[in-house]
Amino acid sequence: MPVTDPRPLTGEPVSLDLLNTRWIHDGVHHDLLAGPEGLRIWLAGNGLDRRFSPDAETREHLLLTREALATAVESPGTATATERVNAVLDHGRIRATLTAEGPGEETEFEDPSWGAAWTAARDYLDLLRTAPDRIRKCANEACILHFFDTSRNGTRRWHSMATCGNRAKASRHHAKTRET
Repeated sequence: MPVTDPRPLTGEPVSLDLLNTRWIHDGVHHDLLAGPEGLRIWLAGNGLDRRFSPDAETREHLLLTREALATAVESPGTATATERVNAVLDHGRIRATLTAEGPGEETEFEDPSWGAAWTAARDYLDLLRTAPDRIRKCANEACILHFFDTSRNGTRRWHSMATCGNRAKASRHHAKTRET
């Protein structure tokens, strides 16, 4: 029986989903990639389990990439962030192809254990091309999750209105009632 993903936020683009393999619940830090079962859950959740092996090297490369992406999201455009993401991207490439259906692309990796990590780093570039201002960290100071804001007006502040958003509203309400 497959194990369900225990994280509070899933379904984000693969680069942000990799960042969200770390989260805080009731003040306790969790890391989905702390063990092999979590790696299998993450690969399957992102449709990468059929292409990439859940081995120790894949996990090691994903952890390195998670740190690179965290640096890039926290300090966009800095030399350190750029170098770290580029170091991951150096392990793969996109090869243009022509297929019976027309133009295509294939990804190639110097070592297949870099495939999932490279895919996440490449996805981050796609988000930067699409709307870099919509890559967000949850506004709850006690939350470390990230999301890609797909709301119409681009004003989403929390990874989840049901959890962090409600907590923020309840906290504001409690502060107002204490003042009066």
